[in-house]
Amino acid sequence: MPSFLDDLSAAFDATTVLTGAGIEPRYHTDMAGVPVAPPLAVVRPRATEDVSKLLKLCHAARVPVTTQGGMTGLVRATLPQAGEIVLSTERMNAIEEVDTGGGVVIAQTGVPLQRLQERVGQDGFMFPLDLGARGSCTIGGNISTNAGGNRVIRYGMTRDLVLGLEAVLADGTVLRGVRKYIKNNTGIDLKQLFVGTEGTLGVITRAALRIFPAPAEQQVALCALASFDEVRALLDLARTRLGGDLTAFEVMWNEYYRLTTELVKGVAAPLPANHPFYVLIESSGSDAGRIRDDMEKMLAGALEDGIILDATIASSGAAAAAIWKIRDSSVELGRALGPAGVGFDVSLAIDRMEAFAKAVNDGLKKLDKDAYAIVFGHAGDGNLHVNAKYPPTVDRTEEVSKLVYGITGDFSGSISAEHGIGLLKRPYLELSRTAEEIETMRTLKRALDPHGILNPGRIFTV
Repeated sequence: MPSFLDDLSAAFDATTVLTGAGIEPRYHTDMAGVPVAPPLAVVRPRATEDVSKLLKLCHAARVPVTTQGGMTGLVRATLPQAGEIVLSTERMNAIEEVDTGGGVVIAQTGVPLQRLQERVGQDGFMFPLDLGARGSCTIGGNISTNAGGNRVIRYGMTRDLVLGLEAVLADGTVLRGVRKYIKNNTGIDLKQLFVGTEGTLGVITRAALRIFPAPAEQQVALCALASFDEVRALLDLARTRLGGDLTAFEVMWNEYYRLTTELVKGVAAPLPANHPFYVLIESSGSDAGRIRDDMEKMLAGALEDGIILDATIASSGAAAAAIWKIRDSSVELGRALGPAGVGFDVSLAIDRMEAFAKAVNDGLKKLDKDAYAIVFGHAGDGNLHVNAKYPPTVDRTEEVSKLVYGITGDFSGSISAEHGIGLLKRPYLELSRTAEEIETMRTLKRALDPHGILNPGRIFTV
């Protein structure tokens, strides 16, 4: 559509609009590494006003838009489809204000998560959202997928950290809702329309986010356990003995721990790799002596009661980082094991996790005797990640997806705990949401995006 591209070029400078050979592969290749056809154009706004201008043009011309951040998503939500424009937020990367008195940071949508963490850290504060892709994922992407990560057990999901948002609707209307206070009972909480909706209702441009004083002490321990019953018992004990200081509780089945420490470069095994389960526990707080003492006493009691078989407590920040690296190396493990596999991100009740994992492994063996599941995740908040692997001779993506999502539905779980729906999980949405809920989502979409230009086809069709 030459006339529309001419309109884009007339509305923005040459550094903002990329077309043809100027579109690099990174704009149409995601974490999976499989590229799609290039978009019609890539537009790289610097400010909210640029986003508004772009969407007004696209709305009038009925041209669909997909919004991109760090391109670390795993559900193909931001890869352009045929005829789409890419709106890249890479130049909207300003951290505008750090208000330590109010416990708020205000940032543009394209700020990488790690840079935000480091900036507030300079003032002795922390932004608690944390995940393995911290170096490249962006704040806008975190909000649009309602990212979870490693500290949900204490601080909640991304939506719990958002105080206010600025967003642009499909027709270019700007909703200026960046407010710096927690209590705001003035009608419908509009910011929640954009948290977790994957860019289908509007484009997030700025956000006010909660920050907290950085803890004076963090204690990280790795435990080995004989059964999942002991994993649950350890979680109960940690909640009781550590209370609000408990920051993370991550579980790893043997296959994940053993293969990660064997195959991923730079990852060491602080405990022998022959135990059925491993748990990473983190506690943090302002009283360093008490934090260390509570962790040591809790682990000593767990050893005495037979809940854990072995444990190690990090003696330094470097040792703590080394333990966390085991848990954060899931992507690297997937690459080391090769491309024949499918990853899943599900939620279910903790008392059903072991049976769920067994059902998945049993089902995979029926599909292929050499298939198996690598299981790990944020047990403290009910989130498991499953990497189903099988021999590369036959592509079993569809079979394995139907199997795992079907089992998730049987266990009354959610097919997406924190990665979103995008295009890949759309066929299975009805396993976790009722027909009435999905139709209500469509009603919101029609109201806010009547021409269906924003990330069309993601999550659901209209």
